Amino acid sequence: MHLRNLNLLNFKTYSELDIDLSPKLNCFVGNNGVGKTNLFDSIYYLAFCKSYFNSLDANNIRHSCDFFMIQGDFVLDGQAERIQCALKRDQKKRIRRNDKEYQKLADHIGLIPLVMVSPADTSLILEASEERRRYMNGVISQYDRQYLDDVIRYNKALTQRNRLLKDFSRQRYFDEDSLFIWDDQLSILGERIFKSRKDFISQLLPIFQYYYDYISGGHEQVELKYQTQAGIRPLSDLMREAHAKDKQMQFSTVGIHRDDLVLELSGYPMKQQGSQGQQKTYLVALKMAQYDFLKKISSVRPLILLDDVFDKLDANRVTQIIKLVSEDHFGQIFITDTNLTHLQSILSGLTVESRLFSVTDGQINQI
Repeated sequence: MHLRNLNLLNFKTYSELDIDLSPKLNCFVGNNGVGKTNLFDSIYYLAFCKSYFNSLDANNIRHSCDFFMIQGDFVLDGQAERIQCALKRDQKKRIRRNDKEYQKLADHIGLIPLVMVSPADTSLILEASEERRRYMNGVISQYDRQYLDDVIRYNKALTQRNRLLKDFSRQRYFDEDSLFIWDDQLSILGERIFKSRKDFISQLLPIFQYYYDYISGGHEQVELKYQTQAGIRPLSDLMREAHAKDKQMQFSTVGIHRDDLVLELSGYPMKQQGSQGQQKTYLVALKMAQYDFLKKISSVRPLILLDDVFDKLDANRVTQIIKLVSEDHFGQIFITDTNLTHLQSILSGLTVESRLFSVTDGQINQI
């Protein structure tokens, strides 16, 4: 699978763009703030129907414009696939596949497997558990349609249960029977989500450890642990036992919405122990493992977008990453950098087909 052509109208910094791409390696060079990351975000949008960075879709419309449009021409299993994403202000976004509009955006997720590595990924290490749950949800949803549906339904039920708890407090009464209804729904969905997450992490962990050893030279020990309230006892029992606490706190204190991934280096939290280079290595290895996992599950080589991936890494780790992405194991690759000489030296040592582009203030030209 690869993206053959990308066309943008009024997307972020791009008023108009039409670019043909290499099926193997595409490198984009330019100063910070000229639009390299926005370009990657448009490709991510084609895969996930949303931005990697902006939760509010309207924020992706170019300033002073009323709409944006993204169109990608892909080759998937030898067949041409055209994906179009369009949004007008104050209207619902529209996603089309070969000119046929999706009724449910969730039906599109998984068609274009994609892995993105971005400086924003440090939130996986530095921010709260919600970021790591979002990561698990994003990966598993690409290959498990039932999981995506379960997560959507779980979040809706959780919102209703939390609203009920706030109503109890505001109206000064407590109806435990009404909580039982939501307990049953959340526990059924939660047990399925827990199993999918547990299976995913158990399969991802050895691949992740391999990639970290490869990039770092094998001198550091890393761990990835799934932390959850589920698995030991039924979630339904745990939720019922938490009624008194939930009543006091006015939100649901038990469930898979409390899950977390514990990221460790040498037995200590990566957030506290890891240098910037080690944290970057950790994230790159995690995303490489994600790539392998999705490739195995879907039998399709995902797109891989490496945004500013070499920053804060020493020369040895950069060399190891270049060796990895130049292997036939990977499909279409996108790389950004601010240093033209650096990118040209990387390309000079590779034998794969490649294209090098310069990016300046929303304009892209092939070098």
